[in-house]
Amino acid sequence: MSLSSILSADAIDSAIKGCQAPDSFCPKKFFQVCGLSQKSPQDIKKAFGILDNDASGYIEEEELKFFLQRFTPGARVLTDKETKAFLVAADGDSDGRIGAAEFQTLVLS
Repeated sequence: MSLSSILSADAIDSAIKGCQAPDSFCPKKFFQVCGLSQKSPQDIKKAFGILDNDASGYIEEEELKFFLQRFTPGARVLTDKETKAFLVAADGDSDGRIGAAEFQTLVLS
């Protein structure tokens, strides 16, 4: 399954284009532009499963670096600064990884 089964290709393209410059990625803005923040909790959980590349039940820092590429192959890698800011924004229990509930909270906030 790919994220295009949940989100429109045009919305994904718009979201990717909005953060092409290094250090311009903002998770909340990205989720709004791509339309994920308007999806059902079930769809957000499906998206989490796709983004959890190693199926560990968490999105770890290494997976976050390649976050944009999960939406569009060939998209840029997040900078270290963006990756750490994304992790801090979503990691409610400060365990260094993002669980499904934490991801949903960030997407819907």
